[in-house]
Amino acid sequence: MADNSKKAPKEKKKQSFWKGVKQEWNKIQWPTVDDLKKQTGLVVVISVLMGVIITIIDSAALQLVNWLMSI
Repeated sequence: MADNSKKAPKEKKKQSFWKGVKQEWNKIQWPTVDDLKKQTGLVVVISVLMGVIITIIDSAALQLVNWLMSI
């Protein structure tokens, strides 16, 4: 009997938790397909640009190190 009284509050907490999750899930404002495409394209473009910038900096650093080693 004592075990049943201890489980009841835990079950109510679980139910309350999942009820809260469901309520918050319904509040989410999902992006439209157009917004998602724009944001994805922007991420790809910025990633490529950052890759190019890092490559340029790395090549310049390599050339500088090679020049310093040749002195």
